[in-house]
Amino acid sequence: MLFRLEIENFYSIRDRQVLDLRVSDKSRKLPERFTPIHPGSHERVPKVMATFGANAAGKTNLLRAVAFLAWFVRDSFQLQPEAGIPIIPFQDAEWSGRPTRIAASVGGRTDLEGQDELSATYGTYEYELIVAHRTGGPSYVAAESLRHRMDGKGKSVRLFQRTARGDILDGPNFPLAHYRSIVGKVRSNASLISTLAQFDFAPAVALRNASRTVVTNLFVVQQNLSDEQLIGMLAGNPSLLESLNREIPRIDLGVRNLRVESDGLRPIAKFEHEGLSTPIVWALESHGTQSFVRSFPLIASALRTGGLALIDELDASLHPMMLSEIAQWFYDTSRNPLNARLWLTCQNPAFLEQLEKEEVIFCEKDRHGRTRVYGLQDIKNVRRIDNYYRKYFSGAYGAVPIFG
Repeated sequence: MLFRLEIENFYSIRDRQVLDLRVSDKSRKLPERFTPIHPGSHERVPKVMATFGANAAGKTNLLRAVAFLAWFVRDSFQLQPEAGIPIIPFQDAEWSGRPTRIAASVGGRTDLEGQDELSATYGTYEYELIVAHRTGGPSYVAAESLRHRMDGKGKSVRLFQRTARGDILDGPNFPLAHYRSIVGKVRSNASLISTLAQFDFAPAVALRNASRTVVTNLFVVQQNLSDEQLIGMLAGNPSLLESLNREIPRIDLGVRNLRVESDGLRPIAKFEHEGLSTPIVWALESHGTQSFVRSFPLIASALRTGGLALIDELDASLHPMMLSEIAQWFYDTSRNPLNARLWLTCQNPAFLEQLEKEEVIFCEKDRHGRTRVYGLQDIKNVRRIDNYYRKYFSGAYGAVPIFG
C-alpha cells in the first residue's frame, strides 16, 4: 500500500512536494473507505483518491510519478542500453540540469522469499530514485536505494543502496554475494530490481511482481492502446469481457452487452442497445461508453490483485453518478476483498460531494509554472460537515482556475 510520496524536479513539479496519504488516528474508522497500509498496521490510507485542480495544474504529472516509479522498478531493464531514462525535469535554465528525485513509502510483505501466507511478516519500505540529467547526453541513475522497517517500526534497515559512484551495497535480506558479476554490469538506465529479476533473484522477483499490481492509462515508454488493440485484448480475454458485460447494463449507458466479432482481418466491437435492432459499432458508440470500456480493464485488474489503479481523467465523458458507482466497487468488501485502491484525476467537482476529506488531493500551479501538491486533510479547519463542492468553487481550498 502506497502511503507517502516525495517528488522533486519532475515535469511541472519543481520544488520538493511531499504527499502523505495516511489518515489521522483521530479520523472516523470508516473501514469501507480506509484500509491499513499492511495487515496488522494501525495506520490507514484511503481506498479511493481523487485529484482536482485547474487544467495543466500538474494532476497528470502527480499520477505519472507513481506510474513511472512502478515502471522503472518493473521494466526499465527493457530499455536499450544507450537510451536515457524517459522523464523530463522542470524546464527552466536552473532546474533542467538538476537531478530528479522520487521516493515512495509502501506497506507490504517483508519476507520477500516467503510463500506461506500464514507465516507472512509485514512492514514498510522506502524506495528512492535519483536521476541525473546532462546536456547533450542521456539521463542516468545517480542513486537508488531500498530500505525497510519490520512492522513499520524502529530504525529502517538497508536492503540495497546504489551510490553516485556506481557502488552497490546490500543488506542481510538482499544478499548479493552470488550476483556480484551481474551487479557490476547494471546499466545506468535500469533499476537494480528490474535487472536482478531477469536472473531470478527471488527478492527482486517479489518486488517486481508487486509493482505489476500498479496499473495505469499513463504509459511511460509506449503509446496508449489503440481502439483495435483494446478490442483485441477483450477478444482474447473472455472472462474480462464477461465481467464487463455484467456491469454495462447496470450503469445506465443504454447498452445491454458488448460483442466482439471478427471480419477475418481484425476484431470488431458491437454494442447491443436497448430498443435498437442493429448493434452499434465502436466508432459510432458514445464517447462516455468508450471511456468506460477503456477504464474497465484497469479497474478489474486492481480489484482482482489488490493493486492500485492510476487512471487519468476517469471522469472524461462520465456522469458524476457513474464515478460514484465505480468508487463504490472499491468500498464494497465483497467486490474488493484484497483492499485494492483507485487514484484518479478529476475535472468534475461534483464528485467532491461523494468524498471524505482524506480522499481529496489538490494540484495548484503558480505563475511560474510550478506545481504544488496537497491534500484536503492538510488544510486547517476543514470539517466533515462542510460542503466541499461549494467551498472549492469559492476558492477556499485553492487549485481553481484564475482568469484575467
